[in-house]
Amino acid sequence: MFKRKATDKLKWWKENYGGKYAVLLQGARRVGKSTIAENFAKENYQSYIAIDFSNISAEFKKVFDDISNLDIFFLRLQALTSTQLYERKSVIIFDEIQLAPKVRQAIKHLVKDGRYDYIETGSLISIKKNVKDILIPSEEIKIDIYPMDYEEFNWACNKDNGIFEKLYSCNTAIGSSINKTLMRDFRIYMAVGGMPQAVEAYINKKSFQEIDLIKREIINLYKDDFRKIDSSGRISAIFESIPSQLALQKNRFFISKATKSRKRVKDEEFLADLIDSKTVLLCSNVKDPSIALNLTKDFDSYKLYFADIGLFITQIFNSKSLADENIYSKLLGDKLEANLGYIYENAAAQIINSSGRELLYHTWKLESQTHPYEIDFLIDNKTKLIPIEIKSSETNNHKSINEFSKEYSSRISRRVLFSQSDISHDGMLELKPIYLLHQFLKELKE
Repeated sequence: MFKRKATDKLKWWKENYGGKYAVLLQGARRVGKSTIAENFAKENYQSYIAIDFSNISAEFKKVFDDISNLDIFFLRLQALTSTQLYERKSVIIFDEIQLAPKVRQAIKHLVKDGRYDYIETGSLISIKKNVKDILIPSEEIKIDIYPMDYEEFNWACNKDNGIFEKLYSCNTAIGSSINKTLMRDFRIYMAVGGMPQAVEAYINKKSFQEIDLIKREIINLYKDDFRKIDSSGRISAIFESIPSQLALQKNRFFISKATKSRKRVKDEEFLADLIDSKTVLLCSNVKDPSIALNLTKDFDSYKLYFADIGLFITQIFNSKSLADENIYSKLLGDKLEANLGYIYENAAAQIINSSGRELLYHTWKLESQTHPYEIDFLIDNKTKLIPIEIKSSETNNHKSINEFSKEYSSRISRRVLFSQSDISHDGMLELKPIYLLHQFLKELKE
């Protein structure tokens, strides 16, 4: 079992809201929701029952036909699972709850009964489609589960994240040799990604070709899910178009370019479904970069990123039947073409999202300019803003962040450029290697 940050959130729920609220672990397929729930149950309860609604017998289904008499209901559950439940010391896991909407509706009554705790897991896109005729329980706390972030990946590989905290606190150059080693480690994470199956394969010393096959299977699974909602294939087209549109370095995503047809009214709903699936991340353009960033979002101007950098890498090279090992060798050796720098931008988006922050960016054009300037990500820090730029390697060209700093100097507390280069400064601009982005975001929370 991999160590996951969601476990701490579950502990918080149990200590503060156990017996009062159920908890729903929601996220994309294959991000580890079920494993997180079951391992938490093993470590924190005297006993537990896990019910997987994607693989449940007809006999088991009948148990849920009538729960009006909870004494009988719990006795039947215990008999069928050969598991004894202990009042306030046991938890019941409803896995893939989106497949049993009536059971989810019953959470209200089960929580009110108060004997046991309840953990639900589910894919949000399916949950929303299956709740039209039921009353959504208000006695439910939601925890978003995303692919493993870089810190979780290091835990899985038995590597100490403490070195990053020390390097960040020192805030001085660490030297070319060490920086290259740490960047190579980060690029390994980019190549593997944070899907638990892919991480497990890497730890078990599988080849990158084998790891890529696992990631392709996950991508195909997502596309199958999209087709169940939209048989026209437009959701899948939007999903598949993300890497190519980022590669064009445009300042927004165009649905019409993804579907190769005029935008339809239904496309907005498809986009919402795709975002709800948590397979992608939405980054909204901010019209007026003030401290109230949310108030000036342009809902017609946005970018999309993959929720997992490993799947993003695979999708980029999806034109091949199998990933070429040389592609991974080039990535690990930092020999990819310069125009693939947007890969690092997607990696940064995943890190920022995993910190719990909304993804926001800003683009503008001066009267004398034909091409717009762009700040890759905007972070609010109490009463000030922090513009962030992401580069793959070149750090001497940062005109956008310079112009932004001139225009909004009174609103800015810091300005930071993350790349593969060592720690340094260029005037007021902080230059940091991208593997320290986690520590930067932690510092802001503190």
